[in-house]
Amino acid sequence: MARKRKARRRRGSRWLIAILAVLVIFMGVYAGHHFYQRYQEQQVIERQQHAKQAFIKAIAPEAQAMQKKYHVYASITMAQAILESDWGTSKLATKYHNLFGIKGTGANSKVLNTKEYVNGKWVTIKGRFQVYSSWSASIKDHTQLMMTGTAYNNDNYKAVVQAKNYKAAAKALQNAGYATDPSYAKKLISVIETYNLDKYDN
Repeated sequence: MARKRKARRRRGSRWLIAILAVLVIFMGVYAGHHFYQRYQEQQVIERQQHAKQAFIKAIAPEAQAMQKKYHVYASITMAQAILESDWGTSKLATKYHNLFGIKGTGANSKVLNTKEYVNGKWVTIKGRFQVYSSWSASIKDHTQLMMTGTAYNNDNYKAVVQAKNYKAAAKALQNAGYATDPSYAKKLISVIETYNLDKYDN
C-alpha cells in the first residue's frame, strides 16, 4: 500500500510540474509578444516623429524667407502647411506640391476630393486645386494670397499680415474664412506650440 501511495504522489508531482512548466512557457510567450508589440509601436512613433521633423526642416527656409520679405509669420505658414497637407503626406502635397489646399483654375489645376465643414458636419466634395512645381512654389503662392487677398476682397487677409503675434494671425485667418473648420485657429496654435514653430519667427 505504501508503494502505491508513493507512486501516486510521484505521478501527481509530475503533473503539477508539467502544468507549472506550461504556465511558465505561456506567460513567457505572452510577455515576449507584449514587449515586442510595444517595441514595434515605439518604432512607428519614432519614424513618425522623424518624418515630422524632416518636413519642418524642409519647409522652414522658404517660410522664413517669406516672413522676412512680407511679414507673414513663418510659424503660421508652417502650421497651415502641416494641417492642410497632413505633414506633406496628402495626395495634393505629394503629387501636386500643393501644401495649403489653394484652389486653382484652368490647365494647371486638378480636381480632387476635399472635406468641408458645412451646416455643422463634415462633408466630402469635389474641388479644383492649383498644381505647383515644388513646395517652395506653393509657399510663395500662399504668401501672395495673404498679401493680395481673394478675388472678392483684396484686403481679406490684411489682418493676418498685420498681426502682432502668431495667435492673432491664426485668429485672423479663421475670421477671414480661410478654412471652414470652426476650430482652425485653435488647431494652428496647438501645432505651433507643440512643435515650437514660433522659434522660426525670430
